[in-house]
Amino acid sequence: MPFTADEAFDLLAEARNRGRFAQAYLISGAKGSGKERLLARLAGLLLGEARDPLKNADAHVVEPQMKSRVIGVEAIRDLLGELQLSSLLGGLKLAIIKDADRMNTEAANALLRTLEEPPGKTHFFLLSTQPEQLLETILSRCIEVPLRSTERVGLTPRQRSLLDVLSQLPTLRSTDLAGVFKVVRHFTALLGEAKAEIQEGSEETFKKEESAFKQVGATKSVIEERETFYKALVESRYRSERDALLAIIEQWFADALRQQHGGPELDHPEKQEGTAALARQFTTGELLRRSAALTQLRDHFGRSIQEQLAIECAFMKAFGA
Repeated sequence: MPFTADEAFDLLAEARNRGRFAQAYLISGAKGSGKERLLARLAGLLLGEARDPLKNADAHVVEPQMKSRVIGVEAIRDLLGELQLSSLLGGLKLAIIKDADRMNTEAANALLRTLEEPPGKTHFFLLSTQPEQLLETILSRCIEVPLRSTERVGLTPRQRSLLDVLSQLPTLRSTDLAGVFKVVRHFTALLGEAKAEIQEGSEETFKKEESAFKQVGATKSVIEERETFYKALVESRYRSERDALLAIIEQWFADALRQQHGGPELDHPEKQEGTAALARQFTTGELLRRSAALTQLRDHFGRSIQEQLAIECAFMKAFGA
């Protein structure tokens, strides 16, 4: 379950008070979720440094190089060499890796060997917006602290478009196959648009990075590794976009349930007329059953079930008469 940065700090501070603070943490979350703020508070707590704790002599920070945006093996080796030395201030040492998903394979393997046998009185903090890009063996040696933003994020044009289609549906009791497949077609069209946009953006970014690599004399294997990274990144971002669109439909049913039971706040108050009508049409049990089809769809997305077929089956259950 994702935490706010403040919730995460309180939990980790309590763990430290109980002597149960782990040696390696992965702080993950989207941009704006407070990863840096949480890191600074934890560093201050551990080092007893209230002012600029990340500039403390015992806080060792590694981040991507400016040109290549990659963390190479030499940077990790330098970090690990510093950790073998005694604390300059006689206390704990912190090893901080920002944008840890930008480590190349050599760097990740070098870090892994140290995580398997970490030096004493040292804590590792890895920060990442794309934790799925890290080696599974690194993930298994860190306790993940997933963060969520406390800011209400506005709808994207695709999310708003989907919400508009939901609002224009006739009553679900009278929705026939044509109505169901209207939603299916719109949903899949939005997915196709998203994937094309993500691929185009990633290809453009990779071309710029490839040019920078060639200027600094990077080997072919390094460039191929980054190309593989961007292919995986396209899939990861596509899944995120798909999950966000599915969440719009889940929120639509959830708003109907809130209206039945006097929930204090709707996800989409601007569409309350449509969700109020939905609340009048169905019992709580019926709404939960339809919503459960969407939960099952999420599960199917995580398996090898054909995506289009999974969407059509789930939407028949959610929107069919």
